[in-house]
Amino acid sequence: MKFFVDTADVDAIRELADLGMADGVTTNPSLILKSGRDILEVTREIAEMISGPVSAEVVALEADAMIAEGRKLAKIAPNIAVKVPLTWDGLKTCRVLSDEGTMVNVTLCFSANQALLAAKAGATFISPFIGRLDDMNLDGMDLIRDIREIYDNYNFKTEILAASIRTVNHVTQCALTGADVMTAPSNVIKALASHPLTDKGLEQFMKDWAKTGQKIL
Repeated sequence: MKFFVDTADVDAIRELADLGMADGVTTNPSLILKSGRDILEVTREIAEMISGPVSAEVVALEADAMIAEGRKLAKIAPNIAVKVPLTWDGLKTCRVLSDEGTMVNVTLCFSANQALLAAKAGATFISPFIGRLDDMNLDGMDLIRDIREIYDNYNFKTEILAASIRTVNHVTQCALTGADVMTAPSNVIKALASHPLTDKGLEQFMKDWAKTGQKIL
């Protein structure tokens, strides 16, 4: 499963990229706002840092304007994936940009039917939002499972990009269910390395080592 970093913080991206833990990046208007930077400037910097897909989202709501924005974003770098909402106009935009050879990430997916439409429109990625479904007392992982089965049934090439991931358990479940990609904030990705038994074991090792009175360096 590929790891995308869900942020516009270039320092956080660089740290994970240096470890080989960032196969791509996803951004959105909220993350751009949080970064406090110009969307074109920060997207260009991220795309130069990461060889994998970098999702940059349109903000228009009507197809012709979305297409124009998508084309401008796609010119930033060859690894840009234009991010469009799962609306009818978003699907129209997906079809046009995909036919032009641009990667498209269709976002804000909350149903298997929506994912089916995105695949038929030529989406490179479909982004089902797990955490937001969980907020409504629905199991977001059920959606990942349904999309996986549908895509496998018909050999769709669209990759399932599990989004709105908030916990390390979400990551485990996505990997077990067969999501192609997961995108999460850097703190969630780094938390995958943590376990209380690891900490406890390391603490004991250090106590025992201190008793030996030895040094390695």
